Amino acid sequence: MDSTHEAELWEKCGEGDIEAREELIVSYRPLVYWIASKIHVNDREIKQDMIQEGLLALIKAVDKFEPSRGFKFSTYAWHKIHGQIVNFLERSVMRAPMPLPDEYLTESDYDNSEDGDRWLDASKAVSQLEGNEAEIVSALYFEGKEPKEIAGEKRMDLSHVYRLRRRAIAKMRNILGLEGI
Repeated sequence: MDSTHEAELWEKCGEGDIEAREELIVSYRPLVYWIASKIHVNDREIKQDMIQEGLLALIKAVDKFEPSRGFKFSTYAWHKIHGQIVNFLERSVMRAPMPLPDEYLTESDYDNSEDGDRWLDASKAVSQLEGNEAEIVSALYFEGKEPKEIAGEKRMDLSHVYRLRRRAIAKMRNILGLEGI
């Protein structure tokens, strides 16, 4: 598609033209297939799910894109599509670890020695984390901050905050000997 026609489509799409939106989605659909082809997965069903996730990300990208900001849509969409596919794979294929039970991460009852021990163990596990993982777990569970708030403070994508949290929790589960629980 030539750049003049694409600019016209973006203008119409911004005015709510459904056909222009549809044409943009269809014209950028090959980008989804290209990105999915670069990620090697042996399972055919997973590959199809990756493509579906990518198509959903493409639709969201078309709906949220602001041409006035001066960026190329293909660059913007690539990051959105790739990110959603990677997040999908982390959720499904890589089997994200089970989170720690809340009682291991909250100050529920210091008088009960067993709970106090759990609290100390969780604190010790957090102290063994490094960098952003430790900061994010501390902010989430000890300071009571929301993931969106942390993402804004640290100037990182919200999905990255969730990835760091998952990784940190997996490490903490290992440190606390909770892998199978």
